[in-house]
Amino acid sequence: MHKRILSAVALGAVATLGLAGCAGGSGTDNGGAVDGEGQELTVWIMKGTNPDSTAFYDAVSEAFEEETGATVKIEEVQWADAHDRFVTSIAGGTTPDIAETGTTWTAEFADAGALEPLDEYVDAEDGLRDDLVEGLAVAGTYDEELYGMPWYAGVRSLVYRADVFEELGLEAPKTWDDIVAAGEAIKAAKPDMLPFPVPGDAEFQVYPWVWGAGGEVATKDGDTWTSELDSEESQAGIEFYTGLATEYGFSSAGATTWKETDLRDAFTQGNVAMMLSGSWTPKALIEANPDLEGKIGAAVIPGEDGGIAPSVLGGSHLSVFNTTENADLAWQFVKLMTTGEFAEKWADETGYFPGVQSAMEEALASTDPLVAPFAEQMVEGGASVPVTPNFGAVQAKKTTNSMIQAILGGQKDVATATKDAAAEMTELLNQ
Repeated sequence: MHKRILSAVALGAVATLGLAGCAGGSGTDNGGAVDGEGQELTVWIMKGTNPDSTAFYDAVSEAFEEETGATVKIEEVQWADAHDRFVTSIAGGTTPDIAETGTTWTAEFADAGALEPLDEYVDAEDGLRDDLVEGLAVAGTYDEELYGMPWYAGVRSLVYRADVFEELGLEAPKTWDDIVAAGEAIKAAKPDMLPFPVPGDAEFQVYPWVWGAGGEVATKDGDTWTSELDSEESQAGIEFYTGLATEYGFSSAGATTWKETDLRDAFTQGNVAMMLSGSWTPKALIEANPDLEGKIGAAVIPGEDGGIAPSVLGGSHLSVFNTTENADLAWQFVKLMTTGEFAEKWADETGYFPGVQSAMEEALASTDPLVAPFAEQMVEGGASVPVTPNFGAVQAKKTTNSMIQAILGGQKDVATATKDAAAEMTELLNQ
């Protein structure tokens, strides 16, 4: 199986593998309101590079209480800690009623028996099945059952300091050579600014360079997965990416341990000129530093010689765990969050793309310079990591991040690091 590049064949394919899964138990009154008087739902929402959404959570909680009589306790969980926390809670039977789950976790949690299918609930809502963005529904399906109600999708593109580029007479890079040329100009003119940091603990920052050089993360033949991180093409992409630090000096030693949140923080502090960042981050960047208003630009990630380098589609589903005592009530909250007014409100406030077509069309037609490039990236250059329950094990082992950190730290050359990572990934994918 090759990486899935999402074309604009249909709107449903736009956001194909953006999300991870959710579930809801079977109920008897799926279409109508549920009486939740005196009950409380616990909800985990991930926190990382999103804007502050406290007001949104307050509004949706208030609407839910008015509709059902039930209250909601929303707890924010850092993305970096979430997977281990989920695994521990699943093992101990202490999962929340509902949780936001990451793109590569749906199949893993469904395979572990922690989720229940949502098909009955979705099909009971008039027109909802046809309104789901098709690719996101596919991403939430495991063993022919829907385990994920699409909430939102996002994609990483190139984010840069438009004011710095204008000052130096630079244009948004269209090739890898353009990235180097822009980086060299910024390095010379702005010695206190990192032209293009390479964060060592940010897996999804790596794959666009693999794909942009014509490589693959892993392919499937029959039932067997084989990582191709050590192919000639993949090595070329990884060598270019890490070379931004090791060869051109566009990064810093400290960035070797950076997560995406650290990269974002450095950008908001005015220390970064170019980075890969999500469609959901421009508003968060300006929120963190209002002085950046009007100074941020966005562009698609360029392929080696032009075009668009594919980027991993990110995002989430809302998941109802099978430990909930009231799956019908949990579904009501999921529906409120993912459809209608609140789906549109979330997309508008965060910069994510909605998981239902009725709320997505306006976003995709946007001419906003901080929206349109991400929409183009999503339509023309969206991709997925290997779709298998075992990819969660690859992420837990930090196979890709360890590879990048070994190269950046000088412990291994590109050939050795990619060979070791490919062997480890192949073993994990086939467990």
